[in-house]
Amino acid sequence: MAGLWFSHRVSRQGSVLLVTKKTDTESNTNYAQGGIAAAVSSDDSAQLHCEDTLRTGAGIAHPDVVKLVTEAGPGLVRELFSLGVPFNTYADGSGAEHFDLGQEGGHRRRRIVHARDFTGAEIEHGLLRAVRSNRNVTMLEEHFAVDLFLDENGRCCGVFALDKSTGTVELVRARVCLLATGGMGQAWLHTTNPRIATGDGVAMGYRSGARIADMEFVQFHPTSLYGHLLEDRAFLISEAVRGEGAILRTRDGHAFMPEYHQDADLAPRDVVARAIATELRLRGGEYVLLDATHLDPNRLRDRFPNISETCLRLGIDITRQPIPVVPAAHYVCGGIETNDRAETSVPGLFAAGECACSGLHGANRLASNSLLEALVMADRAAERAAGEVRGQESSGERREARMGSRESRVQSSASAADDARVAGLRRRLQSRMWQSAGIVRTDAGLAEARKELVALADEAESLGSSVAGMELRNLLAVSRLVVECALRRPESRGLHYNEDHPKPDDRCQRDTVISRSEFAPSPA
Repeated sequence: MAGLWFSHRVSRQGSVLLVTKKTDTESNTNYAQGGIAAAVSSDDSAQLHCEDTLRTGAGIAHPDVVKLVTEAGPGLVRELFSLGVPFNTYADGSGAEHFDLGQEGGHRRRRIVHARDFTGAEIEHGLLRAVRSNRNVTMLEEHFAVDLFLDENGRCCGVFALDKSTGTVELVRARVCLLATGGMGQAWLHTTNPRIATGDGVAMGYRSGARIADMEFVQFHPTSLYGHLLEDRAFLISEAVRGEGAILRTRDGHAFMPEYHQDADLAPRDVVARAIATELRLRGGEYVLLDATHLDPNRLRDRFPNISETCLRLGIDITRQPIPVVPAAHYVCGGIETNDRAETSVPGLFAAGECACSGLHGANRLASNSLLEALVMADRAAERAAGEVRGQESSGERREARMGSRESRVQSSASAADDARVAGLRRRLQSRMWQSAGIVRTDAGLAEARKELVALADEAESLGSSVAGMELRNLLAVSRLVVECALRRPESRGLHYNEDHPKPDDRCQRDTVISRSEFAPSPA
């Protein structure tokens, strides 16, 4: 979403080359079900949304950024609607049209703008239509961004991109670059993220010298479907299902969330995920139940057609049977540190979406603020980038975005044996991160994770230069950043819970920032 919106906006200033390692529609955005948070109702305000976001952020969210994003959100969401994104609406008694708003945990108002439970996919399709009809935007699919290209002054001037069809890497030059590569959920054994979510942007930014912030704050979505994988990812059961009244229960039917938080099933995600983990540890078993059987079945099917139909296809009728659920890695609040215009510490380089750390989320992301952040920060980045390009033009400086401006740098190669080794190393990485850098952590577990990640990175260095091998090395690099940030936070706050330091510590109420100059994971 961030990359598409940036391309749509900045194309007014000049040509845009959009490089993606995949087909156009595959992304975390595509799987976002719940919606996009925005204060668009008459009983809501940006101030209330700001307060909810800051409260959930547990003292780490940046108030200026939160205020900026929550104020800009409603107008941009309405602009998405005007582009043809089919958000659900209803007409009041006078015939006026309003958004049909959902409710999610941590929000004091119904402010989740949605397109049934296909919100992310509908937004992505709408933006793809806009971008593909724009002659100033060229999309290069199946091109893997290997590394950023910096000039002699340390300014980002392009990217080395692997053409997966030819196996060669070429330099793409550009006046400005935006990283919008999404998350890194594939670092954990259980994740709602697709297989492509391998932390490539954060790894590239780190190698280029960009500051990385708050990687310890990893959100585990409380409710992914237990026992079934769809294309190597856990199927998400949206928080909006609980917003409509579904109840979490142990397998013997006990509704346990009131014992953990005053908001019960609508508590913030970190509370719910830890509550489920605690219940599983105390009672045994591998899942709990999400019970929607007391709700109106027609409303359930109409509001959640994707969830309803997918579960039914897998043998679960959500109108008659509780859904078996378990937490899964879902979203990383940290990433490449940016200012309020999505600029990184590397000149010429912007970042937006999940690969960036704007300061909006702090120690815990408020539900449905991720799409909002991607939209607003990409918009801010486009405004700033356009200004930079105009400045370059006025000074006579020219940097055209084009392929083939430098000879091939490396060849992509891999053997069947390499592929098997990559798969094995990736599985070991995922298991270690799930055990030691998951929902509940300890000092000893994090230290063990650090040790094993170093060993895995050493093994990965002997692999060939296949896309799978490069993705693995990126996963190892960003996993090291998660573990190092977690070790630097000897407290529990938001999404980071350490049993050895179970309470917040005022001395730790700040961002955790790492740069390559002071910490060096094994190079990717």
